[in-house]
Formats: sequence, structure tokens, C-alpha cells
Amino acid sequence: MISVLILTKDEEQDLPRCLKSVSWCDDVHVFDSFSSDRTVEIAQEAGATVTQRKFDSYAAQRNAALQNLPYKYPWLFILDADEQIPDQLRSVLRECLQKATDTTSGFRLRRRDYIGKKWLKYSQMTPFYVRLVRLGKAHYHREINEVLEVDGTIEEIDGYFNHYPFSKGFRHWLNKHNQYSSMEAKRWVEEHRGDIKFSVKKALLNSDFSEQRYHQKGLFYKLPGRPLIKWFYMVFWRLSFLDGQAGLTNATLQAIYEYFIVLKTKELLSEQEHQNG
Repeated sequence: MISVLILTKDEEQDLPRCLKSVSWCDDVHVFDSFSSDRTVEIAQEAGATVTQRKFDSYAAQRNAALQNLPYKYPWLFILDADEQIPDQLRSVLRECLQKATDTTSGFRLRRRDYIGKKWLKYSQMTPFYVRLVRLGKAHYHREINEVLEVDGTIEEIDGYFNHYPFSKGFRHWLNKHNQYSSMEAKRWVEEHRGDIKFSVKKALLNSDFSEQRYHQKGLFYKLPGRPLIKWFYMVFWRLSFLDGQAGLTNATLQAIYEYFIVLKTKELLSEQEHQNG
């Protein structure tokens, strides 16, 4: 009833646990960006169908996976290699699909982020994600922190899947987000140079969660002192301190990430002014 898509690039460490969590599925596809480690071998040994494509951008890679793979079933659950589906979610997914109407094209469910074995219950920024979609009814846009657009009704699933963003250590997380911040800074400059209008109404009231987050982020990027605002928001408004040391660590890392974006955005704008001057 459900096919599974896992996107990979050098994921020999996390992929075995991800694959084990979907061992109940007989149609698992690993879409690989020409890994240089044992990712492909691990996927093949687990019985997954492996397809490789040269990476060009996050949205393009995900759209290629949605559109070009020979899935067995009409519904697709999308995972990254550092994510896992807990056993209790399986029966919930089946029940939801049995009740789905013809107009239902996607399902939104919660994601639980972890540092080690600690669930970041309070300090997780975005707990809701559309990950179960009807084939042919969904596509991605935006190069970084890509948004999944669904053509049809999105329903809620009372369940969760798990995410381990720090599974490869803090150095790996910082290196990855150093790259992400460069892409975010470039996107910020392009969007604001193009006079894209971000709506307060959509940021607060839009029924599409992904679209709502997009406008919230666009408005947030215009605020001065963004890194400090984010840290205080996470620690005192979202109550990250209730997650203990893990919550404070996550809040601090998220603020550092925002500061990376701020610095790189200023640098890009300065370079453009110098070129135009």
C-alpha cells in the first residue's frame, strides 16, 4: 500500500537503521547522489531498489525522485537517512490510507528530533511535516529548506517519526549548516532583490503549514538581532530549558546558524554594492 523513498549521499552510518525501520515495506527506493562510501552496497544488501542521479539542487533531486522512479504503490513515504519510522506508526499509516478520500493527496505528521537519546520535546522548531503523499500530487520548490507543495487536501496523522540530526556529531552538523547558511544567504538576497512580498496574514493564518512557515521565515529574516531573538524565543518561549542541556545546546546551535546567515548575507550585499559601485 505504501512505497518508501530514502534520499542519500554518503550515508553508510545512518542508512542501516533507517532501512531497518522500514523493513516491513516491500518497495523501498534509495535515491543516491553518487555516494563514495558503502551507501549503495548497504541499500542493495537490504533489498532496496537503488537509483543514482548527480546532485544539482535539493528541490531538483527530490522532484526527480518523485517523478522518475518505478514505485509499486500510489502512496509514498519520504525519508532522509537520519530518520526512522517507529513500529507504532505502521498501523496508523494503514488506517489513515484506508480512510483517505479521493481528494486526499497528502498527510502531515509530527517529527521528533533527538540529540543522542534525548527527545527535544520543547526546543524543536518545526515539529510538523508532510511526508506521506499521493504520487503525482506533490512537488518541491526552493533550493534550501525546500517546501513540498501538495495538489489536494492534506490531512493530519496522529503519529510521529524520528529524526537524529546529530547522529554524525556536532562537527558534521556545523559543517553541514555552514553550507546551508551560504545557500540561505544567497536565497535571501535573491528573494529580496526580486521584491518578493511576505505576508503577515499568511504567516499567521495560512492553512498550508509549509506555506505558513515560508512566510514566517521571510518576515523573520527582516528582523534586526535575529540570532538573539531566536535564542530567547527557543529558550524562554518554547521552553527549551526544560529539555535540559540538550535543549540549551540545540537553541545555541540554531542561533549560531542564524548568525552565519546574517554575516554571509551582509557579505553578499557588500560584494554586490562594490560591483555595482
